[in-house]
Amino acid sequence: MLLIRNGRVLDPYTNINAQMDILIGDDGVIRELGPRLDAPAGCAVYDAAGLTVSPGFVDGHVHFRDPGQTEKEDVLTGAAAAAAGGYVTVICMANTLPTCDTPEIIRYVTDKAKGCPVEVLQAGAVTKGLKGQELTDFAALQAAGAPCLTDDGINLTNAGLCRAAMEQAAERGILLSFHEEEPSLVPSPGVNFGSAAAQQFGVPGARASAETAMIARDIALALDTGARVLFQHVSSAQSAALIRAGKKLGARIYAEVTPHHISLTEDDVLAHGTYARMNPPLRREADREALIDALADGTIDMIATDHAPHTAEEKAREFAKAPSGITGLETAFSVCNTYLVQTGRLTPMQLVDRMSKAPAEIYGLTGRAVAAGNYARLALLDWDSRMVYKTYRSKAVNTPYTGMQLTGAPRAIVTGARVTVR
Repeated sequence: MLLIRNGRVLDPYTNINAQMDILIGDDGVIRELGPRLDAPAGCAVYDAAGLTVSPGFVDGHVHFRDPGQTEKEDVLTGAAAAAAGGYVTVICMANTLPTCDTPEIIRYVTDKAKGCPVEVLQAGAVTKGLKGQELTDFAALQAAGAPCLTDDGINLTNAGLCRAAMEQAAERGILLSFHEEEPSLVPSPGVNFGSAAAQQFGVPGARASAETAMIARDIALALDTGARVLFQHVSSAQSAALIRAGKKLGARIYAEVTPHHISLTEDDVLAHGTYARMNPPLRREADREALIDALADGTIDMIATDHAPHTAEEKAREFAKAPSGITGLETAFSVCNTYLVQTGRLTPMQLVDRMSKAPAEIYGLTGRAVAAGNYARLALLDWDSRMVYKTYRSKAVNTPYTGMQLTGAPRAIVTGARVTVR
């Protein structure tokens, strides 16, 4: 048994914001919440004084590079990084080698993760080989445990095929998760079109309209088909406005934003080079502000890291040849607390909602409240301490946040009666 003592429960499911102890049974199920609970004989005690105890975070967008590129990350190191970041569930994207377009690959990932303190789920691909030509077997991937289908990083440029995917997904109740960039509007990826950074590194960049054009198309198709569609890592003010309008029209659409898109801008690419190269790229300050507003009012539903590990050798290439993406699981809470809560843009309860409750509900994950009868999946959070990241559990260190002073950090997760300290 485990007694978490002296913590403050902060739970957007129940709206509890109060000092409470939590007693967890040997089976990992929460037995009781209340002030000053007694520890049964032989019960382990964790002192959470000064911390909040919240539903553990859920990240709907990570890359663990397993199978196929385990020199960058693998299921076990990715899960360790997630645990250090306060996450209890992560969803891996399908762009593995081989592509996660069969039930066997899904089961390979989830079987490898057994025994980890973090639940690792594997998304399936929308099209075979991510080639955008032939749909996968949606029913088989869903039966194997895929929580969503995605060709992450690659657009479904064929509108007819995209509509067919939505029709089938709507029929089967499957969530589709889309990276939205029209390739013809991306002369070169990784940096905002026409920015000072693009000029500095000698590349044209990617237009914001590449994202908005695809989002507008897919809102129309979602309205047509009734499909549930998630727009990944939204990066621009115009995209947020379109999503807001699409929701008002009745489209069953959702959106995620990354910690880096709410904290950094195109100007930071000049300072961090390839460590701030990503798809979609960092945009202008006005876009960053609009994304925060959309997150605050619920237009953007959740925060996802798009954790994208690469080797130091890859990131050391010249800008035009380096891969896009940064790691983010371990720094996410600190970044979001610093730029959203400490600045007064979100309350602590809202941030926990966007990092735990909202993604759990969108992906159909139940029993996540800090409540008696639920299996314990908790994050213990320090909101006030200064944090400077220098070392990581991930194999990769391709992040612009190394050495930056941030505020707050996860201190542990609890899964069942197991405590994993960062």
